[in-house]
Amino acid sequence: MQKLAAVVVPACLLLFLAIGFAQQDGEENVQTARGIVFHDQNGNQRFDEGEPTLADVKVSNGSDIVKTDEQGRYEISVTDDTIVFVIKPRNWQTPFTDNNLPEFYYIHKPKGSPDLRYGGVPPTGPLPKSIDFPLYPNPEPDTFKAVMFGDPQPRTQQEVDYIAHDVVEELIETEASFGVTLGDIVFDNLDLFETQAQAIALIGIPWYNVLGNHDINYDASHDVYSDETFERNFGPAYYSFDHGPVHFMVLDDVEWLVNDNGKGRYVGGLGAKQMEFIKNDLSMIPEDQLVVLMMHIPLLEVRDRQELYRLIEQRPFSMSISAHKHVHEHHYITSDDGWMGPKPHHHVVNVTVSGSWWKGAPDERGIPHTLMADGAPNGYSVVTFDGHEYAFDFRAAGRSKDYQMQIHAPEVVASTETSATTVFANVFNGSERWHVEMKVGKEGSWQSMELARESDPTYVDTLAREKALTGKPWQDLPSPRRSTHLWKLNFPEDLPTGTHLIEIKATDENGRTVKGYRTFRVNE
Repeated sequence: MQKLAAVVVPACLLLFLAIGFAQQDGEENVQTARGIVFHDQNGNQRFDEGEPTLADVKVSNGSDIVKTDEQGRYEISVTDDTIVFVIKPRNWQTPFTDNNLPEFYYIHKPKGSPDLRYGGVPPTGPLPKSIDFPLYPNPEPDTFKAVMFGDPQPRTQQEVDYIAHDVVEELIETEASFGVTLGDIVFDNLDLFETQAQAIALIGIPWYNVLGNHDINYDASHDVYSDETFERNFGPAYYSFDHGPVHFMVLDDVEWLVNDNGKGRYVGGLGAKQMEFIKNDLSMIPEDQLVVLMMHIPLLEVRDRQELYRLIEQRPFSMSISAHKHVHEHHYITSDDGWMGPKPHHHVVNVTVSGSWWKGAPDERGIPHTLMADGAPNGYSVVTFDGHEYAFDFRAAGRSKDYQMQIHAPEVVASTETSATTVFANVFNGSERWHVEMKVGKEGSWQSMELARESDPTYVDTLAREKALTGKPWQDLPSPRRSTHLWKLNFPEDLPTGTHLIEIKATDENGRTVKGYRTFRVNE
């Protein structure tokens, strides 16, 4: 189906948008879009006589949301720069492109996008008489999995190939129901949207995309034009959908600001129009439904997050996911940041596919090891949703799913120095709510480890070792960052000479346990 952009404008925003859009006639050309949401029984993506229509399905213009009537019909206002989209209901699916991208929207830009380096949407012409949305039955159980990619961020086609070999190939035949790229789909080169989408499509599941700060048009004169290439490739920059019992909201929290000299910069923000969509969307979601917010810039860096907090903080079930930082972190937002909810809000800064921007020495496949600055490997998350509950599983790219921690300890310890020697355990998916214990040897006892807000010594050693090399053809890793998932404990006293085994056991807040092992020797 053709893609088209829609936006409904509250009266209080008309002046702002009129300036932002810079219409030649100086006014908004507001029209009424009409259409049908229907069960596309013959799969031709056209509404044919006799096909069932679907009532109570939500349709939005990016601000307002309406429901289809008993005949599956809707009416909603549009301007000359609007994306009309259907909010996918549970147990239904939209059509997909050849790249497994959901086609749930129609772009209305009669004159097309402004002239931009990477190109936007071509002119779509007059508003169609009917903008119809086909849907297909798709049973969705209460329990399902989703794959979360942070920042694949390729600069070149070679780095797209890294993505294909490092994470796509191992996800073939995944049990996940869908995947999401949490922004920075590419690294400024928007021509790579297509080839990367082709690679990810090979996983074989529907794939949603979030706008990142490296996915925008840097030559745009205003924020309203900064998403044009993204829209041409993926549709609206913010939207929502249901899958199983969960409501997912894809948010655009990248605002593009241009000063009087034409110099632009991005900030974390949602803006008034998107906030109106969020408010309207949440007002139609049952209070006891889990709401998952997906964005690029972490919530704690979004300028108007307090307004968003007011909309979600009293809901008993909500959480949010971002990327952007090239680390993996669990945050629990409290009153220290103005959160007024009865319990902290869980926000996950997701591990990135590109790790440290594809830096570091190449492995045997020629792919940079790209260790992240918090000491965690590059990779992705697999999230299991079950009603109101959810659980994150960390997946290190190119490794066994059991590789969940890196233990740092010396190869050899003098028998007189054991109690002064520290063992570090970097538990990649760990947080302040995890309990981590260490045991040395079969006869040893379990001892609690201390959460250490320090740089991972394995990362520090790796960085120093690689920086000391000359004439290397790869880029050095970035400076280390304090890890939020690093634990430490000294060896016990009076260890006998010989070879010993360190065993680390890490338990999350749900009682799930991961383990790691490392050997070392004690000499006289």
